[in-house]
Amino acid sequence: MAEFIDPMMKKEQMLYGIHPLLEAIEAGKTLDKVMVQRGLNPDTLHKVLPALKRADIPFQFVPKVKLDKFTQKNHQGVISFISPVEFQNIEWLLPSIYESGETPFLLILDRITDVRNFGAITRTAECAGVHAIIVPTKGAAQLNADAIKTSAGAALRIPICRSNSLGKTISFLNESGLETFACHEKGERVYYEADLSAPSAIILGSEEDGISKNILEASSGSLSIPMKGETSSLNVSVAASVLLFESLRQKATAAA
Repeated sequence: MAEFIDPMMKKEQMLYGIHPLLEAIEAGKTLDKVMVQRGLNPDTLHKVLPALKRADIPFQFVPKVKLDKFTQKNHQGVISFISPVEFQNIEWLLPSIYESGETPFLLILDRITDVRNFGAITRTAECAGVHAIIVPTKGAAQLNADAIKTSAGAALRIPICRSNSLGKTISFLNESGLETFACHEKGERVYYEADLSAPSAIILGSEEDGISKNILEASSGSLSIPMKGETSSLNVSVAASVLLFESLRQKATAAA
């Protein structure tokens, strides 16, 4: 498999310090996340936090020792990660999908945090003709070199959209004519009984605790994958493959 990202890219994608962060925000750089040292003085926090909130950039407070593991340079209590992916807005993207004459087919990932799972899912989604992947602004896998490599570069070819509220985004999709299917073991219908050739979105949840309650309530339907073995569920990336290629099969059958 071709190497899409040089191993050194991980280091090059980091910014150390307050002013590089503020300059990156001013320049419109896409930041995957920012780590802020716990206990920073109020003056520093006043410079950093409002800028992060205005730009909707995810951030987390971490102990100094964690920041020191990334660099011995003077990080000033702030390390930022530049994403190699330019995130898009689904509210702007969806109309263009309709206008192009395509039938929208989207994938929503609720708190999929494992980078390799995310990469594998993204690769499958791009192969299956998914128009866009939607992830939460917080609680999603970091889109770093590992994610892109695992996706075989698909993460650079498929639109990825961030949402501050997946529940509101799902409501927007429902109002825009899409069926939003939450996929879990107690789903109301077997996946192949749903019309996945129509405008639709598949929702998958984290392996730890599945799909969030508010996401389940916002979705317009639910699907399950029947199991015959003793294992209760599939790996989320495998489940994604089953569901996404069922949509491709249905569309091919309808076109025949």
